[in-house]
Amino acid sequence: MLDVINLALPFFGLIFLGFGCGKFKAIPDSGLAWMDFFILYVALPALFYRIVAQTPLEQLANPRFIVGTMLATFCAFSLSFAIGMMIRRGQVAESTIAGLAGGYGNIGYMGPGLALATLGSEATAPVALIFCFDNILLFSLVPFLMTLAGREKRSFAADVIDVIKRVMLHPLMVATMLGVLSAAVHYEPPVALDRLMQFLQNAAAPAALFTLGVTVALRPLNKMPWDVPLTIMAKLIVHPTLAFTLLSLLGPFAEIWVYTAVLMAALPPALNVFVFARQYDVWVEQASSAVLFGTLISVATLTTVMWLVKTQQLPVRLFH
Repeated sequence: MLDVINLALPFFGLIFLGFGCGKFKAIPDSGLAWMDFFILYVALPALFYRIVAQTPLEQLANPRFIVGTMLATFCAFSLSFAIGMMIRRGQVAESTIAGLAGGYGNIGYMGPGLALATLGSEATAPVALIFCFDNILLFSLVPFLMTLAGREKRSFAADVIDVIKRVMLHPLMVATMLGVLSAAVHYEPPVALDRLMQFLQNAAAPAALFTLGVTVALRPLNKMPWDVPLTIMAKLIVHPTLAFTLLSLLGPFAEIWVYTAVLMAALPPALNVFVFARQYDVWVEQASSAVLFGTLISVATLTTVMWLVKTQQLPVRLFH
């Protein structure tokens, strides 16, 4: 257990260090713009490109795994959306952000570094697949539901085009697709370029986690909205349970693939939940609370999942 704590603490330590710095020093929110740009457009794409490019192409063709993990994310989203609809009395826009808080984990900032540190390089392929297809699913659902709620004053065709552009031109999606292409043709970049990308890859997780902490510290928070705990529970407990159950039904899968899926599903709500809430101007305070308290509670829940997979206490299949 001590080994797992030593593995987890640096990740959460960077988040809390960023949070403390954000509270200590009154830096305007706009001051994070270049850090966000570096992480999203430079460091994380280098990370995703390298880990996918170095993965054999046949490992990336796993439709049953894609279906299982996507379905788990969709079910967690749907459960949180339904909870929001009941609590918010049919408010589709607010319920959509609630669904996002319950289904969209921090698969960009925390996921890759944490999974690779816990499970090693064999987690590369499942991490890449989960990132790609969870983003495709959720980046499609949110604009569609917001159009249904009347938040988007555009035609359905315009929404479809916008979703396709948002997904296909996302920096991490572009990096992943280039990585797949490189793996297919066995492309090896020049040594100098590869070392540069390795430097950027090594900077991705620390910069992302510190920035996450600072950004959460700058978010508005007056009190814990009473409907937030249910969405946090859906994200931290229901989502990984669904992932494990569905992969057990659709399997068998290799141990590393099951462990990676459960670990990624156990991640706290992503910062993008707040970004979407602010973009549509709905459920903003609740989204901020979900990210903050979800991250805090995940110190216990995510560390527990890390211990289960690190010590192989979690069975590979629920059904035998």
